[in-house]
Amino acid sequence: MVVLRRTQKLAGALPISGSPLAPSDTALGDWYVNRLTVDRRPLLLLVSARGLLPMLLPARAVRSFAERLPDVVAARLRRLGVAPTLARAEVDAMSPVLVAPTIDRSVVGIMVDFAKAVPFYVNRGPWDETTLAFVEARLAGTPCHAGRRFDEVVFPDRKAPELLLARWSAGVR
Repeated sequence: MVVLRRTQKLAGALPISGSPLAPSDTALGDWYVNRLTVDRRPLLLLVSARGLLPMLLPARAVRSFAERLPDVVAARLRRLGVAPTLARAEVDAMSPVLVAPTIDRSVVGIMVDFAKAVPFYVNRGPWDETTLAFVEARLAGTPCHAGRRFDEVVFPDRKAPELLLARWSAGVR
């Protein structure tokens, strides 16, 4: 099971599907989602709660997004270069997808920082949907929790594969 935690901006499009009593069963944890607009184009920004891995995609068919979340995560893990067996184990653990409100202000704060950075990475010239993968990679290289001790600083592009390996390597050979 995985929990998709939506911000208030998406309350109308992603109604709450239940109150999860337990956290997500996945290595990357809950996924937080927010809507933002860049150059009058609506985008969805997603961030995993544990690894802080960002995803950026066009905001299309938002009402059915919870059903598509496992496929979207699988594609993001491929772009990150995660081993296919680890990615498959993560995606297999993502059923069902429950929609709930946000609960972690720290993750929401990181989403705000990422959302402020997106226009700077995108507006370096004409852009389209293929540019979003480049922006994701730039965001994933951003140090998070940088005000903490160095060993607590999170680089999402490094932390996500570590979490996947730690969680799924024992069961996947």
